[in-house]
Amino acid sequence: MQVKVEKQYPIATGVEQAWKILSDVPELAACMPGADLSEKVDDQHYKGNIKIKVGPVTAAFGGEIEILDLLVADKTIRLRGKGSDKGGSSASMDLTALLQAGEKPGECVLVGSADVIVNGKFAQFGGRMLNSVTDMVLDQFAQNFSAKAAALQPAASAGADTSRAAAPQMNTQLNALTIAWQLLKDFFANLFGRRKSGAAD
Repeated sequence: MQVKVEKQYPIATGVEQAWKILSDVPELAACMPGADLSEKVDDQHYKGNIKIKVGPVTAAFGGEIEILDLLVADKTIRLRGKGSDKGGSSASMDLTALLQAGEKPGECVLVGSADVIVNGKFAQFGGRMLNSVTDMVLDQFAQNFSAKAAALQPAASAGADTSRAAAPQMNTQLNALTIAWQLLKDFFANLFGRRKSGAAD
């Protein structure tokens, strides 16, 4: 099953600060809930793991990440990730992410597009449910990314507000209950949608 994802997230820091995170694969991976890099093979290849729990289904994927392009001038990175678990499920993702200046000074926008292919037990949830899960995972990722980037802000830009001195806490775990609830809502939405369609016919 294939899912196409296109997202934009506001980031509370400038492009240059955010690029330090986006261009650093270990720092970038640390923003992804459930992800852990275990080995740097070379400057373009990394090995790692990601653990995902969706309701009663849990998978621990072991795989690799390849940097396809790193365009400093365009503040763009292209990645390819793929992996599999012991249960026979597999997943792959081609991701393009870039940074654009925000509407206000000191802000930017993280723009991303990804093609995700999932096979095995996660494919049974269907495209709509997988989109919902993907959205929630990426929302958590964006929050973590923004927190890391904000921690790199120069002290002068923080002004006299000392409450910003400490970096925000990152959510490094997937919220399984939230994801399970979203899947349940989508299931009933699809169910009643089909019933209404059948009644109309």
